[in-house]
This record gives sequence, C-alpha cells and structure tokens, in this order.
Amino acid sequence: MRALVLTAPGKAEVREVPVPIAAPGQVIIDVERVGVCGTDVELFTGEMSYLHSGVSSYPLRPGHEWSGTVRSAGAGVGESWIGRRVTGDTMIGCGDCRRCLAGRHHVCPERHELGIRDGLPGALAEQMAFPAAYLHPLPDSVDATAGAMVEPAGNAQRCVDAADLTAGERLLILGTGTIGLLTAMLARAHGLEVHLLGQELGFARSLGFSQSWDAASLPTLSWDAVVDATNAPSMPGLAVSLVEPGRRVVYIGLSGTPSMIDTRDAVLKDVTTVGILGASAGLANAVAAFASGAIDPRPLVAATVGLEEAAAVLSGSRPVGAGPGPKIQINPQIAYG
Repeated sequence: MRALVLTAPGKAEVREVPVPIAAPGQVIIDVERVGVCGTDVELFTGEMSYLHSGVSSYPLRPGHEWSGTVRSAGAGVGESWIGRRVTGDTMIGCGDCRRCLAGRHHVCPERHELGIRDGLPGALAEQMAFPAAYLHPLPDSVDATAGAMVEPAGNAQRCVDAADLTAGERLLILGTGTIGLLTAMLARAHGLEVHLLGQELGFARSLGFSQSWDAASLPTLSWDAVVDATNAPSMPGLAVSLVEPGRRVVYIGLSGTPSMIDTRDAVLKDVTTVGILGASAGLANAVAAFASGAIDPRPLVAATVGLEEAAAVLSGSRPVGAGPGPKIQINPQIAYG
C-alpha cells in the first residue's frame, strides 16, 4: 500500500510499504481523511522537540487527525467493529502504570503518540493498524471530513473545559488557527461571549466572530479567561497580563523557542494556568458536538488532496483552489495520476 514517509528534515516521499496486519487488540482501518497539523509540519522540518529528545526518529510515518472505516479486527477485538466508521485517540498509554490507571493515559511515560512518536505508524497511508481500545465511533451525521476534525476539536473542547466559565462570561482566544477557531466555536455553543485576537481576521469574522481584533484594536475589557492557541513566544506572558485576577489562562500553543512568563504577575493576580496536551478527554464531547449540529467544523477545511501532494502541503504550499480555512486534509484513497 502507499504511505507518506518522512525520511529526513525537509524530505518526504510516498512509498510502497507492507500492508498492516492486526496484532491482538488491534483493528485495521481504511483511512479516509487525515488532517495536516502543525505538529506534522514540525516533524517534516525537523524542528519538533521529540526528534531532538530521541522519542521520534526518521524514517517516520505521520498523521494523527483521521477518520476511516474498520476493515478487519485482530484477536480479542469484537467483530462488531468491522465496517464501522471511526476516529481515534492520538495518545496510546501502556495501560498499566499509575497514570494510565488514574485515567491520565495521555501523559503515560511510555505512551505512543500515533504518527508522532516512534512505535505506531500514523494515518497518512491507505491503511493503518490501530488499538481498538482507543477507537471512537462516528455517527452517520459526522462525515469523513468532520471525522478527521474530531482530534483538534477534542483539544479545543479541553481548552473550553479548562477555562471553567459559565454562560455569559467573556473568553479571549489568542490565535485564529484551527485550534483557536474550534475553541471559539465550542465556546460560543456553550453560551460564552467569545473574542479572538489575531492577525488574519477576515475568515474568523466570516464564521460569525465579529469581535475579532488585532493588537491595535483589542478593547480594554475584563477577560474572564484567556486561551493561548498561538506559537508566538510573547503570547503566554500577554495572556497572564490580560486575564482577570483570580481567573484562568489556558495554554495549548507551543512556540519554537522558550516563552517567558513573569511568575510574579501570575502570583500577584492569583491566576490559575492550565496546560493542555492532547485531545483524549475531549474526544467524546467533540463527536457529540459535531453529531448534534452544535458546531460544524467543515468550513475550516480549505482543501482535500491526495498523498502525492502531502509533501508540498507540509512544506507550506497551498493547493490550487484552496478556500480560506486553515486546515488542509489528505485523502489517501485518491488514486495518483
């Protein structure tokens, strides 16, 4: 079968690789859509910290935002999974350690991260093997495009939950990329007053977020919570300076260089800061939000292309005819040529 393989910094190619075989506890997925994420780009460029700490290495098969259909099941997996449309968790814990047993498998020290850490090839392939225990079924109302948006929406859901606001309170989101916009959509569905701070604001406003600001126009308001969904090293400190005393700042963006926060500001304002790693605890609610129609993530998808165009997308190229949304998806089933 065909799969995208990252071979070195800045180098990727579509290769013929062995068809996966389901180990006990696994299923085989026919992959239908895969979202290209900032993490995938960092793996492609060689900037991803895991490549320097040794938990990830080339050659590497990426892809962790996906949807597909279960083709077959290995030993110990109920046949009822076969033929079901699914997505799945990125974080695959060992299942036995203290963190896993406490429900924190996403920070298991021995975890796999699908398509990111070594040990579990990712979804940018025609098929992949995946542990059945980490599957999430998709209802018929959630199509393949939306299904591959569940993983980023799960992260966004965790941001909204961590902000700990009630309907009518005011949330400021720094960043208008995929995570920032999904956080805004979910927060709006929860009855929050949503504001966005970014640079490219036209698309956010087209989604109904009229209260989208740049740095020069940001109003002086009381921000009941702030979510930093950027990769700018200056933003974590800005978030602390903006949030109301005694409230919360949520960090999900990662900068390429260390970011600085003056802890005196956080202490003197009695601010709670929360870091978000992974979508695990938010996946089920993200599926439910899509299925109910509370939010529709599909306008965020600018284009869908085949595997042969994936390397160009990773290098920053926008497909011809792409829409204004921030997300590009790959359909591995598109035949080349």
